[in-house]
Formats: sequence, C-alpha cells, structure tokens
Amino acid sequence: MDFLQQLSLGTILADGAMGTMLHARGVGFDKCFDELNLTNPAAVADIHREYIEAGAQLIITNTFGANRFKLKKHGLEDDVVRINRAGVELAMRAVAASFKDVLVAGDIGPLGVHIAPYGRVKPDEARAVFVEQIKALADAGAELIVVETMSDLYEIQEAIKAAKQVSKLPIVASVTFTRDDRTLLGDDPMKVARKLKEAGADVIGVNCSGGPSQLLRILKQMKQAVPDRFAKFWVKPNAGWPEQVGGRIMYPADADYFGDYALAFREAGANIVGGCCGTTPQHISAMKKAFESVPIQSSELLETSELLDMEISEIEQPTQLAQKLSSGKFSICVEMDPPRGLSTHKLLAGASLLHDAGADVINVADSPMARMRMSAWAVCDLVQRKVGVESTLHFPTRGRNLLRVQGDLLAAHALGIRNVFVVMGDPTSIGDYPEAMDNYDLVPSGLIKLIKQGFNMGVDHSGTSIGQPTNFFVGAALNLCPQDMDNEVKNLHRKVKAGADFFLTQPTYHVDDGPKLLEAYEVKYGKLDKPIFAGILPLVSAKHASFLHHEVPGIFIPEEARIKIESAGDSERGAKIGVELAVELIQNIKSWASGVYIMPQFHRYDMVAEIIEAVK
Repeated sequence: MDFLQQLSLGTILADGAMGTMLHARGVGFDKCFDELNLTNPAAVADIHREYIEAGAQLIITNTFGANRFKLKKHGLEDDVVRINRAGVELAMRAVAASFKDVLVAGDIGPLGVHIAPYGRVKPDEARAVFVEQIKALADAGAELIVVETMSDLYEIQEAIKAAKQVSKLPIVASVTFTRDDRTLLGDDPMKVARKLKEAGADVIGVNCSGGPSQLLRILKQMKQAVPDRFAKFWVKPNAGWPEQVGGRIMYPADADYFGDYALAFREAGANIVGGCCGTTPQHISAMKKAFESVPIQSSELLETSELLDMEISEIEQPTQLAQKLSSGKFSICVEMDPPRGLSTHKLLAGASLLHDAGADVINVADSPMARMRMSAWAVCDLVQRKVGVESTLHFPTRGRNLLRVQGDLLAAHALGIRNVFVVMGDPTSIGDYPEAMDNYDLVPSGLIKLIKQGFNMGVDHSGTSIGQPTNFFVGAALNLCPQDMDNEVKNLHRKVKAGADFFLTQPTYHVDDGPKLLEAYEVKYGKLDKPIFAGILPLVSAKHASFLHHEVPGIFIPEEARIKIESAGDSERGAKIGVELAVELIQNIKSWASGVYIMPQFHRYDMVAEIIEAVK
C-alpha cells in the first residue's frame, strides 16, 4: 500500500527531531549534522531506531541541510549525492531491523540562501540545487519527499517543481511561521495553504514554528483555506518556543503535553502528526499512547484547544529588541527613511539586505527634516510583514495634539508595532511646508510617561480604560556631546523617571563621549541602568566628513579621521575608509554601549551591511 493510500485510512505518526537528539549526544551546532551519515552512521541509525520503537510510522532522513549551498559552508559541496544516499540507506536499514512497516521520507530543508526577488540566487539556480538533492534521495529509495521548515513561498515552489521534475514520489510541502502566525516574509496560513495546493503538493504542512497550540490554530486556518475533502495535512510542532538556560537551548513542552494535543490535531484534520525541534522519542511515545487510548468527545477537545489558543494569544511577549537587550546581546539598529511616493520596492530591498546582514531592528523615521513622506506606521508594518525583521517607529510629538497622539499609538499597536522611539521632531519651518501647524501638547518626557504609565497600564491620558494594556517598549533621544552638559543630564533623568526603556544617541565619533556623559549622570543621580544605542553615521567621502564637522551642530569628527578619509582620493575608496572607521569605532564603544544605531547616508545600505557583517 502506498503513502497516499495509507493517509486515507487514518492519522500517521511521524518521528521527532533529529538535530535535538544529535546535539544531546554531544554534536555541536557548528558541526554539519548531515555529514554524520558518513562519519558517524551509528549515531544517526540509533536515533531512527529509537523513534521507530517509540511508535513512529514514518521517519525522515538526516538530510535536512544536505544541499549544495549549505554543504559548501563545510567544504562538502561535492558530497551531495553521497550524503543523501547514505541518509536514505541508514533509515532503510533501521526500518529493516525493526521488522515494522515504517515509511522513509527524504528530507529537504531550506537552501540557506535567499532567492529572487528577495535575494541574489535566481529561481532556476535554486531549482537546480533542489533537483540534485531530490534526485539523490529518490534514486536511493526514499518513498516520499518532505520539503520542510520553509519560510519563502518562492523557494518552496521551486522545491516542488524540482521534485516533480525528477521523480513521481508524493510530496509533503511544509512551512514554518513566526509568533504572529505569518511567515518571515509576511504570508498568512491561508495564503500559504492555497499556494502549496496550487503548486501541486500532495500534503500541505506546517512544522517548527511554536508549540502545539500555535500549530493547531494554523492547521485550522489552512483547512479553511483548502476545504477540499481530499486535501491532506501534515503537522510537526516544536516543543514550544526555545529558551536559553545556562548556555543550553531548552524547550518547555513535555511529552505529556504533546500527548494531549495529538488528539486535537487528529480531530482538526491532520493526516500526519509528529514533532520538530526539541521533541524526542518520549514525545512520540506519548502521542502514540494518546492515539491508542479512548478518545475524548470531539466537541470537548476542540473547545479546550480553542481556549488554549485564546489564552496564549492574549499573553504579550516582550519585543525581540527587549529580549536581546535583557540577555546582554550587543544589538544593531539601522535607520531608514520612508519613501516620498507610493513605491516601497527600494525600501524593502534595502531592509532585506540589512536584515540578511544581521541588523536586529529597522528604525523608521517619521517625516525626517520635516519633509513629506509616507506614514512611518505603514512602513514599519510593511517591513515587519514582508521582510520579517522587527521595527522601531519614530514617534515625534511635534505637530500632534493629545487626541492624535493617542489615536496614533493605538493604530501602531494594532499594526503589531511595539518598539517606539519618542522624539520632539523637526520643526516644519525647515521642511516642505514651512507654514504647516507646528504645535504639540506633550514634550518627549510627557509622551513617554503617557505610554509607560498610561497605555501600558491600560488607561489613556484621562484615566479612561482602553480595554487592555499596550506593550510598548519605549526609547528616547540622548545627546552624548551637548553644549550644556548639566541640562542634558537633567533631561536624561526626566526621561528615565518617565519610564524610558532605552536611549538612542545622536551621531558620535569619539569613543569617550559616552563615558563622559555617563560619569556626569552618575555623579548627580547614580548609575544609569538603561541600555544605550550609540549613534553611528558612516562617513562616505571627504566632502561628507567636512560638511558634518563644520556645518552640523553637535558633530565633531576627530582630525585623524578626517585626514584619513581625505587621503582616500576617489569616492569608492572614501566609502571603504568610512566603513573601516565605523567598524573600529563600534568595536571600541562596546565597553559602555548596549548596541549601535546606524544612520545610512545617501541610501548606502551596502556600506551598512558591510559594517554589520564586520562587527558581527
């Protein structure tokens, strides 16, 4: 009986994580897990055996990263066929030794590169790499192909095309989602399900992501999008969201919890159920026992799972930026300006480049230099949905009365924007519409207080309930080299008392600017316990450096830096030196700063990407 026929007879139990089990055996995450098919086949086969003994009716080969792009990082690009063939043979031997009827699926993971239109790799190049791996798996005897943990619909569609090109094996196409139930590129479960169906996947899947509760919710949406009664679905959740404890990656969902959800998945229409990251043979055994037990009433089961979904969805997690700062990770924010017109293609391409390079957050300015531009909220929303990187919304008080301030905050929160940077904003007199209204009801410290002591407590400025608390993480401005140090220290303390969570500084070119201001603050108010992002404005040319030094108030560029960039000659050499100076400065300020806030000039996002990669 073939795979698709088996699906019509009941839910198939798949295996759990391979990487988790290998890591538990002492294999570091920096190693090539796929190479173990050749160098330590006993370890791989033993894991297959444990899953079969736990009750798995389908096991997946240890070939998740065995494609040419990923193997090249380990110098193994010429071993694609050997590694994939060995992966299938190991799984088949484990099945033969068990004397059980267990399916062997050839595993295909992401290529590890970005394909067009979000990367440099062309679709046909990606498809060729998939073809090479899938053909090796099919030729070795895999009974089906599993394309899993994908976040880019363009990439998974190329994988499906490749599978259809070289074999007639059934195809499982499985996608992973972020905490907001969208892929990294912003696609929702219903769109994903429809696209996978249209692409010709035999089984539509969701794996990895969060724990069982999230995947049950996503499964229901996928089923709704593809109501065809012949459609088949695959679900393999992580054992919850991973946490770092004592240097180890830990997963909170235990085996019993998975056992409880096994029946919920079956009732919701999953044809194949298993586990992903963090799961073990114990999780699979618990699911098997659940399937074999007397099932509870369907209506009670669905009601319970819906309640769990509601409880989890209502818990607001700290922003990724807040979590990184809390863990002590040196973080990188990059500022981007909204477009002056309707087109967002260049902006999103730039944001994608910065995200790929390692930027932690994209900061979106609001009408910089008082010039008319697209709403910063819309840009933040687009960046988060389409690029998959967290954003910080610049929120100027100038030009907003109390009504607009509060309405805009609610709008930002509804769009999923949680990081806000409160500033005064540029006066309209210097911008496109000097006659425009320039009034405001709140200074930055007042707005910070409104957010932290009002909205984040569930009330507006008048004390009226807004239904539920917001969860804003609030930043404020800081000048590291002010003309009046005493006044700057007072303003800083006012913002700290109002509840500011972090500070972004104006551009600095001197390593000791930060320590001087921090010492002045400590003398008067005690040690500052808030993270600071030091402003970095990369120099592009000698002319650029001269303009900043002589004409921009508050910016003082060291003479040696100006001499160095003046000696560069042409503009490209000047930009190269600008990158070197920025990298050197960032390395030197790590002793007192929690991160950097990079402000690209003239849309030179390529320079910033070089800086980020060098620093990280």
